[in-house]
Amino acid sequence: MGLAPTKKQDARFLLLEGVDKSAVKILENAGYTNIEYISHALDEDTLIEKIKDVRFIGIRSRTQLTKKVLDAADILAGIGCFCIGTNQVDLNAAKMKGIPVFNAPYSNTRSVAELVIGQLILLLRGIPEKNHSVHNGLWPKSATASYEARGKTLGIVGYGSIGSQLSVLAESLGMNVIYYDVITKLPLGNASQVATMQDLLSQADVVSLHVPELASTYNIMTKTEFDQMKDGAIFINAARGSCVDIEDLAEAIKNKKLAGAAIDVFPTEPKSNNEPLDSPLRGFPNVILTPHVGGSTIEAQVNIGGEVAEKFVQFADRGTTVSAVNFPGIAVQQQDSTHRILHIHHNKPGVLSSINLLFAEHNINILAQNMMTRDEIGYLILDVAEFNSELALEILNTVEGTIRLRVLY
Repeated sequence: MGLAPTKKQDARFLLLEGVDKSAVKILENAGYTNIEYISHALDEDTLIEKIKDVRFIGIRSRTQLTKKVLDAADILAGIGCFCIGTNQVDLNAAKMKGIPVFNAPYSNTRSVAELVIGQLILLLRGIPEKNHSVHNGLWPKSATASYEARGKTLGIVGYGSIGSQLSVLAESLGMNVIYYDVITKLPLGNASQVATMQDLLSQADVVSLHVPELASTYNIMTKTEFDQMKDGAIFINAARGSCVDIEDLAEAIKNKKLAGAAIDVFPTEPKSNNEPLDSPLRGFPNVILTPHVGGSTIEAQVNIGGEVAEKFVQFADRGTTVSAVNFPGIAVQQQDSTHRILHIHHNKPGVLSSINLLFAEHNINILAQNMMTRDEIGYLILDVAEFNSELALEILNTVEGTIRLRVLY
């Protein structure tokens, strides 16, 4: 299937869930003005209807781009997740339709790290319980079970962009930082990597999770792991809800194995702001529950809006996919007096040689050619002379294994 070039003012963008308006400004400044902006997520039926004539869609964490939804997206060219995670998108279904998915993996790292720092200080001081007591007419003025962060050991599970930044902030408070990661990583500051998860759990006064949502991280914290933690330790999860057995955590709080916890992400979260959270952790005065707001600061949302919108522009204008999470990554400079064709195909031997032979047979001069593969997909960017572009498109449609063709300009 070939998609003809689209004038910028005709390329329709659908931005959902109230993504930051900085994204709209960047798109408009690049010449893309056909933008529908909706402040909430859409139910599946409405989304299926709307996505049929959308060229680019931007979402946050609530919108579910399932295979069923993507099957209705006949002209969709790109997906932008205005957040860190992409688990709300069927990445394989998008890839097999030739649709790259972009996200913002680093723009809210500071916001998450700062939230964790705030939570651990509050929990070490027993502030949530004291706050609860004062609200209920009591006055528990005491230093009992109230501690400074300085000198305590913070154990970070997952030393990526957030974990490492948290490490730096914690050290500035005078904390001793240890971390566990499945990959050996160079520490920042004086942090030190431990060999096993059990090593970390047995030493840390505060344990904070910062791992991605993978099969290997599903329920990495259960009763077994909570039992390995120090008595009176604190547990924080601002990573993924699937990483923790919430029932086991609730039991560890109830039996006073842990002194407190802060949870920002849950295995099952409300679909809207009007729905309550159903969790066994509700009601504990020493547990901080926040509604998945680790990255929800004004600064982070502005950064995310700008980052993902800029990736949209680079892809829409030039075909650049270097930061796509499900797609081969290519970046090519624009050339004058050429037409650029994007050819997405099944990754199998002979595709590129077939194209080159066919072009040679028809005297089509390739002015630039860049190809990269990833898993089952091959992504080829071709620049040809303007007078050759229609014939080139016709030929490319005959190549076995072609998934999608798009004339960029």
